[in-house]
Amino acid sequence: MRIDVLGAVRALRDDGTPVDLGGPRHREVLARLVAAEGRMVATDTLVDDLWAEPPVRAVGALRTFVAALRRAIEPDRPPRTPPRILVTEGPGYVLRLPRDNVDVHRFEDALARARRTPDALTGLDAALAAWRGPAYADVTGSAWAERERTRLEELRLEGVELRARLLLDSGAGAELVAELGAHVTEHPWREPAWGLLARALHRAGRQADALATLRRARTMLADQLGLDPGADLRRLETDILHGATTLQPARTVWTAGVRLGPRTTVELARTLALAGGDALVHSRRDRLAAAQAAERTGDIALTARVIGAYDVPALWSRADDPEQSRAVVAAAERTLTALGPDSPAELRARLLATVAVESRSADLSGSERRRAGQAAREAEALAREWGDPALLVFALNGVFLQSFTRPGLAAARDAIGAEILDLATRHELTNFAVLGRLIRLQSASALGDFHAATAHAEAAEQLAVSTEASLVPVLTGWFRARATAARSAEPGGPTAATAAAHYRAAETALAETAGMPGLHRGLFALALLGLRLLHDRPAPTDPALDWGPYHPWTRPLVLLARNRVEEARAALAGAPEPPLDHMQEALWCLTAHAAARLGERPVAARAAAALRPARTEHAGGASGMLTLGPVARYLAEAEACTRKR
Repeated sequence: MRIDVLGAVRALRDDGTPVDLGGPRHREVLARLVAAEGRMVATDTLVDDLWAEPPVRAVGALRTFVAALRRAIEPDRPPRTPPRILVTEGPGYVLRLPRDNVDVHRFEDALARARRTPDALTGLDAALAAWRGPAYADVTGSAWAERERTRLEELRLEGVELRARLLLDSGAGAELVAELGAHVTEHPWREPAWGLLARALHRAGRQADALATLRRARTMLADQLGLDPGADLRRLETDILHGATTLQPARTVWTAGVRLGPRTTVELARTLALAGGDALVHSRRDRLAAAQAAERTGDIALTARVIGAYDVPALWSRADDPEQSRAVVAAAERTLTALGPDSPAELRARLLATVAVESRSADLSGSERRRAGQAAREAEALAREWGDPALLVFALNGVFLQSFTRPGLAAARDAIGAEILDLATRHELTNFAVLGRLIRLQSASALGDFHAATAHAEAAEQLAVSTEASLVPVLTGWFRARATAARSAEPGGPTAATAAAHYRAAETALAETAGMPGLHRGLFALALLGLRLLHDRPAPTDPALDWGPYHPWTRPLVLLARNRVEEARAALAGAPEPPLDHMQEALWCLTAHAAARLGERPVAARAAAALRPARTEHAGGASGMLTLGPVARYLAEAEACTRKR
């Protein structure tokens, strides 16, 4: 569920379809709760905000609006179960949605990040682009809405000007002139806007126009307001007249409060990434900033080395920050083009490996996937020819991440992991030795070889002590929970409740590891679903479970567990083919199971065709973190369904 108020008030489902919120009063109630930012709004306050002169039965009318909104935004909520989104709390109501699910909160958070961190420009761009008109545009005649509109419009103008300043600081200029000219015309009293326009004109080589702009600002302020320009505008005019170096864009980036060049920054970011947690988040940010700073120098070889130097091992096929990954891939592709086909093999191999590693398979379109696969193959070939073991393991990391081209390839991935482990061990590349162990753990888990998987888990944990890789024990903890779940289906094994408790402990450890939404979202819910299927129980229906990116394939079974058969049938028909990632076998098995229960032969046939190459593997095992049981079980269900008349 997503709610937008930067424009007319609206709500959208996860698939982008609009929610019918009802009449103007319904939308205003929802909007007023959005404006409260997760705080409770008392019933009396809502009544006063909705009506200048409340009718006699205003409280009853408000409750009617709330009930209708609940039906609209939580249509799948079973009768007599408490709402999860529009919640009664104390003497009023509160809206419980993640801040990322509300456009105004995303905007405010992006603006706050950009104030603190210049590298947050991409997020600010997206947040400003989300504005569709004045905030709460269709809530008219309400004092609270007018106050919010005024406040948010001031923040929007600040965001526009902050974005321009960050772009100017980074070296942009000419492309901002028209945009800032229109901004100044619309808001002539904003002194910072005049200064930004003058800077943009100067950056575009139009010094006379820049000075004329500052004179126009001086005249307007004196004639209309009787004021002299502020110190910033006066200083800017002096700097332009004297050609001050302060007007030139910075050629370096900042990391950890120390002014560093791009090569030093990326080396530090590479080291910090291995610590995981917040350090990983900051390292990725600094890595992108270093690449952008290197591009601005115009030195193609330097740019190639900075982009390719971040050879941090990567295990998961879904990016934690897809937008950032796309920006890195775009920078690598631009640099490859600028280098040309006759450039040094090492530089090309590193850039191609970067494209392959950053292009996580779950997030790609068909053409992007083909390009990433091609980049992985080319990087591997160049690295083998070059003969540098460190370069080859980096390239093989890309080959691994592009190896999820169909179900049933666990053995092939194990071979990749084995080569990475062998190279890393012989040449003392300890961080990649950890990667090799974890790849082999995943592969053994997929093949049901718990003895080998446990040995790799223990070896990875030993290596993690020396490398300070804090994420490793989190991942191996998930593997042990997965093994407990598998044993719970065996005679004399632990109970399902014990297995669920192990999953919950692993989930808690992962939740405390910052910066890994690509791994974290939906994982726990999917693990619980797999555990229930192992014990022939229906899917969990707890409305608090976050299914994350796996929602389209789990929804049919959740609906079946609620006896909503026709809705389950529609959800199954609308589910796309699973992405080519660590979870593809698991999601195909969910599709096969739902199709068999619903008697949907065409869907069962597609699932069976996809699963046959994986018949000897375990569904979900490729993650090394959860299991739905043997693929053969779900394949048999699908094939039996296709034979029914």
